[in-house]
Amino acid sequence: MWNYGDILDVVAARVRADAPAFIHGERTILWPQAYRRMNNLARAIAARGARASDKVAFYLRNCPEYSEAAGASFLGRFVHVNVNYRYKPDEVRYILDNSDAQCLIYAREFRDCIAEIRHSLPKLVTYIEVGDEPVADFAVPYESLVENGDGTALGIKRSPEDMLFIYTGGTTGMPKGVMWPHGELCTIWLRRIKRTLGFDPQSLEEYGQVVALAGAGPRNLPACPLMHGTGFITAITTMLGGGCVITVDNHHFDPHAIWQAVERHKIQGMAVVGDPFARPLLQALDEAPGRYDVSSLLNMTSSGAMWSMEVKRGLLQHMPQLTMTDSFASTEAMGMGDSVVNKDGETRTAAFHLLENAIVIDEHDRPLAAGSGKAGLVALGGPLPIGYYKDPEKTARTFRTIGNRRYSIPGDWARLEADGSITLLGRGSNCINTAGEKVYPEEVEEALKTHPGVEDALVIGVPDEKWGSAVTGVVKLAPGVVFDEDALRAHVRQHLAGYKTPKRIVPAEIALRAPNGKADYKSVSEFARKVLDIAS
Repeated sequence: MWNYGDILDVVAARVRADAPAFIHGERTILWPQAYRRMNNLARAIAARGARASDKVAFYLRNCPEYSEAAGASFLGRFVHVNVNYRYKPDEVRYILDNSDAQCLIYAREFRDCIAEIRHSLPKLVTYIEVGDEPVADFAVPYESLVENGDGTALGIKRSPEDMLFIYTGGTTGMPKGVMWPHGELCTIWLRRIKRTLGFDPQSLEEYGQVVALAGAGPRNLPACPLMHGTGFITAITTMLGGGCVITVDNHHFDPHAIWQAVERHKIQGMAVVGDPFARPLLQALDEAPGRYDVSSLLNMTSSGAMWSMEVKRGLLQHMPQLTMTDSFASTEAMGMGDSVVNKDGETRTAAFHLLENAIVIDEHDRPLAAGSGKAGLVALGGPLPIGYYKDPEKTARTFRTIGNRRYSIPGDWARLEADGSITLLGRGSNCINTAGEKVYPEEVEEALKTHPGVEDALVIGVPDEKWGSAVTGVVKLAPGVVFDEDALRAHVRQHLAGYKTPKRIVPAEIALRAPNGKADYKSVSEFARKVLDIAS
C-alpha cells in the first residue's frame, strides 16, 4: 500500500516542468512551484509545533490554496480536516474542537468567525490566513509561509497508515470525522486506474515512469465544493496523476462561469453532485447552443445526489463525446457501485453496477439473492476507513463483521435485480413507513422530476392519523410553470404504485439542498409541516 505524500514526491519529480498544477481565474501555479510551496508550508506548520498525525483544518472555499495545503498535509504527515464554509461559529467550533485541530488554514472572509471562537479552542495553536495582508493579529499569512524556504523534499518516512479525515454531516446527530488511511484510499485509486485504463503499476517507480512518459496529467474541474468528499477526492486524484485542478469562484454557483473555464482551459474532466449541479449546467448550454466550445470535456462524474437520465441525455446532445459516471459511494464506503452512460448506451436512473466487494444484505446481515425482489442494505467489504473519530458506538453500528469480513454499512437501501445490478432506493433513515408500506424518497423524487415542469423535488414523511406517515412532496418548479398539485400527483401515479404517490405536494419556498448538492431533508420537512400546519 502507498502513501499520498510519497506519490506526490514521485509525481513532482517526473511531471513536465511547464505543466500547471492549479488554475483559478488569472492565477496559474506550475508543478515545480506548487511542489516547492507545499514543502515550504509543511515545514512551516511543523516548525510551529505540529507533529505527524496532528490535525490541520481547512476552512476555505474552492481555491488553489485548498488543494495545495492538502498536498502539504500529505507531505508533512498531518491529518486533513474539512470545515463546511456554510457553518455558523458554534458549528465551526464544534468541528475544530471535535477533531483536536492543531492548525487552521482559513480564508480572510471567515476571520470574524474565527476571532469569535478561538478563545474556546485551547488545542488550536497555529492560525494561517489566506488572503490579502494584513492578516489578523492572531494569524500568520499563508503566502509568506509557502514562499519562504528552499522548497526541497522533506525526506521523511511516511506510512500507508497515515490518515486524512472527512467530516460528514450524515442524516442524524452531529458531524463525524471518517478516518481514512492513505493506504486504503490508494488501493481504491489504483483499482480505478486498473478498471478504467488497464494499467496496474506494481511500484512507485513504475508509476513514476508512466507519469514521465505522459508529461502531464488530466485537467479536472471540481464544480462542487472541495470541502466535501466528491470535490476533495476529485482534486486529490487529479494531483496524484500529475494533473491540473481548475477551480472557479463558488460564492454562488454560476454554470456559465464553469463552461467558460472549460472552454478557456480545455478541461477534460468535471465532478458534480447529481442534478443539483448538472441540471443548471445543462440549462446554461440550452440557453445558447454552441456558445461554448466544450469539445475538450470527456468525463463527468457525480456522487452524492440523484442524476437523472433526462439530464444526462440533454448533456449528450451538446457533448456526444462525453462519458458520464454516476458513482454510488459515501464518505464511509467509497466505490460501492457505478453507472456509466455515453452515446452508445444508458442505464435506468438509480440503477448501478455493483463493484467488487459490495453485497446487499437483509436485516439479519444475510446476503440477498439476485432477483429476490427484496430491499436490503448495501455493504462494502473494503478498502475501508478505520471508523469515526472519537465515536466507537457509531463505528460499531456502521462497520460490522459479516462472516469473517469487515464491512461498511452506511445505510443505503437497494434492490438486487436478477441481472446483478442494483436499484438504489435511498437511506434507511429517510424511509417512510406509510400504513405498513415502505416508501423510499429517492424513488418518488425521481418520478416527480420526470415531469417537465419540475426542476427538483424532495420527498419526506409527515405525521398523519390515517397513514401514520404521509408521503409528501416538495417541488421546485421550472420558471413560468403554474403549480398544479393534482397533475403532479397523477404524473407520479403513472410511474409508481398508488401508495407511493404523495398525499400532498407543495411548491418549495426554501432551498431544497445544501451547497454541496445533498438533500436538506430536515429543513424541507420543517417547511412542509409548517405549510401543511402539522405539529412536529
